[in-house]
Amino acid sequence: MTTTGSGSTYDPPADPAASSAAAAVEQPPPRTDRRVALVTGASSGIGAATARRFAAGGWHLLLSGRDRRRLEETASGTSAVLLPADLAAPDGAKMLAEAALRETGRIDLLVAGAGIGWAGPFLTMPHTDIDRVLFLDLNATLHLVREVLPAMVAAGGGRVVLVGSVAGAVGVREEAVYSAAKAGLAAFAEALRQELRGTGVGVTLVVPGPVETAFFARRGRPYHRSHPRPTSPGRVAAAVWDAVGEARDDTYVPSWLTLPSRVRALTPRLYRRLLHRFG
Repeated sequence: MTTTGSGSTYDPPADPAASSAAAAVEQPPPRTDRRVALVTGASSGIGAATARRFAAGGWHLLLSGRDRRRLEETASGTSAVLLPADLAAPDGAKMLAEAALRETGRIDLLVAGAGIGWAGPFLTMPHTDIDRVLFLDLNATLHLVREVLPAMVAAGGGRVVLVGSVAGAVGVREEAVYSAAKAGLAAFAEALRQELRGTGVGVTLVVPGPVETAFFARRGRPYHRSHPRPTSPGRVAAAVWDAVGEARDDTYVPSWLTLPSRVRALTPRLYRRLLHRFG
């Protein structure tokens, strides 16, 4: 910008190349008429199965996980957009939310499915693993929800789905930190649901029992209990689909898993006797 002798200002003709570049930078994100779902932990297990279920239902999918190759497998045959991210990294949640909103301009559904486990006596659990489980299963999820929620509230609608665990409802021995993280997620869901009343944004807590995924191998110990039997990721994905469609606050997979937490609330002594016997 230059100044004339009269004190007024004028802008010289803009350079065409610069104008094109500026227009490209200011161009709004592409819009889609389809509802948009951001699914974390989509490279395998519950996250991958949920992504496929919502893609089949006509949603536009934004898939996140640490393994790009596995994300590509999840996205195969769909129009899903891949957003590889490490939620355990500093600002990982913030960067993922920003990338997702740049891609589509909105997020109608967040399925927070990323998580890890650790099995073994708490007395022998390394401090680094305590921090790792708590950060990814609880802290990173809360940070991601915090980054995504403002756009949902501004739009007047949306839903957050948090993938919990029956371990968070009843506490499982030799999974103390994992149980604590999932219990924290359940309490967060309840509190956040109260805060969001009247905004049009809902919160769903999905509480599965053991699921047939690589989760147990990755945590360092296979699933060895005879009961409850592991269910399939597809069954959990179907429950997520139904819960979102019906705007449910909570859903247990299988549904009878509500029983242990009810027994615990009503008769804690009986619950602990059963827990000591059956684990």
